[in-house]
Amino acid sequence: MKPLFRILYFFYQVFTGLRYRTSRRLTRAGLGVVGGCIVAGLAGIDTDNTVAYQAFALLAVLLLMGLGFVFFFRGSFSATRLLPRFGTAGRILRYRVIVQNGSSRRQVGLALLETLSDSRPSFAEWLAVQQAYDRRFRSFRFGQHRRRNPFRQAVVKEASVPPLPARDRAEAELELTPLRRGVLRFSGLTLGRPDPIGLMRAFSRIALPQSLLVLPKRYPLPPIALPGVTKYQEGGVAFASNVGQSEEFVSLRDYRRGDPLRHIHWRSWAKVGKPIVKEFEDEFFVRHALVLDTFIDDPRSELFEEAVSVAASFACTVGTQESLLDLLFIGAEAYCFTAGRGLAHKDQMLEVLAGVRTSGDQSFNRLERLVVEHATIVSGCICVFLNWDIRRQELVRKLKELGVPALVMVITESGLTGPLEPGPLRDEPQNFHTLEVGRIEQGLATLK
Repeated sequence: MKPLFRILYFFYQVFTGLRYRTSRRLTRAGLGVVGGCIVAGLAGIDTDNTVAYQAFALLAVLLLMGLGFVFFFRGSFSATRLLPRFGTAGRILRYRVIVQNGSSRRQVGLALLETLSDSRPSFAEWLAVQQAYDRRFRSFRFGQHRRRNPFRQAVVKEASVPPLPARDRAEAELELTPLRRGVLRFSGLTLGRPDPIGLMRAFSRIALPQSLLVLPKRYPLPPIALPGVTKYQEGGVAFASNVGQSEEFVSLRDYRRGDPLRHIHWRSWAKVGKPIVKEFEDEFFVRHALVLDTFIDDPRSELFEEAVSVAASFACTVGTQESLLDLLFIGAEAYCFTAGRGLAHKDQMLEVLAGVRTSGDQSFNRLERLVVEHATIVSGCICVFLNWDIRRQELVRKLKELGVPALVMVITESGLTGPLEPGPLRDEPQNFHTLEVGRIEQGLATLK
């Protein structure tokens, strides 16, 4: 089947490239004329019984006139793109572009189009998505969540440029909607001017490479009492900075052999004539683990994207929770990223989540080992799973045996499953939640 898929991939590349170029080159009126030309051409094959061929000839001449204008647009332009630091998937982002007219002619009627880097996948990526889609199609049910184009990164609306006097500049505002998290790369800007009949655009291209980090979509969460209590953290003073009670002064006492010299209270020693040290409370604070399941075959899965969004929603609560949060997941290797008061900011955790990729070719046992090894220092565990099979249930069972309470959320396809059996959490149904794609926000609103 691989040679057949390669042929289909070739046609996919050709069709998507042609559609992209046509949609930019032709105006709406131009698209209408092309459509009319095709219809008139098909209807005018029989020239003896119809006059549609005359309409075809007229429309074709109009298109040729517009095409001829494309080669006579001359201009010298430069531009500066003023991008924000971050964008968010699914949220409209507006930014300004300053266009400089370097020619001696006044330019009017220009449209500004953004040029993104080619987001078409390699053959291996395209094939993985098609195979995953084929497996889902076999189990298709009415009402299943419709999937958007998995390769399209963003939608950018064109903007009108105010009249540009010679050697002067003007400012335009572009509106961009990122569709997926990750790095969005820009290759340049395109200035288009329509022909006198308004069918086709002539282009002047400006190379302007730039990039924007798109953070995962987040959902609002209700106030949640996360499971777990404070735990002793070995090395907490150095590790936790100002978290919890790690540096709280308790009292003064006589020096004992082995006390660190940095704890000596020199003023008290000078007063009483013997060594006095400062005593601190032990390092106790709440620390949670956020476990993200990355084990799925489809690298562009909507299921996985929603799981990342749910994890990002919890990561954003760190600023209001008196705790640390450890993000645990498997990528090219095992990762543990810690955020909270005194350590990394939540924006840094969102940056990490923006780059998370699936790990379909690795064993789930790697994540199980990572979580179990980490369980001794955490107060509770938040698990975001892509499935609720035996392996994942076994991981939750091990956490319970270690005395680590778990809040489990399983992301499911829309309309594919009924209520899931809580398994090891059947005696704690309040800690087990099924979140359906397309209804994630409503599901999260039920958390307590």
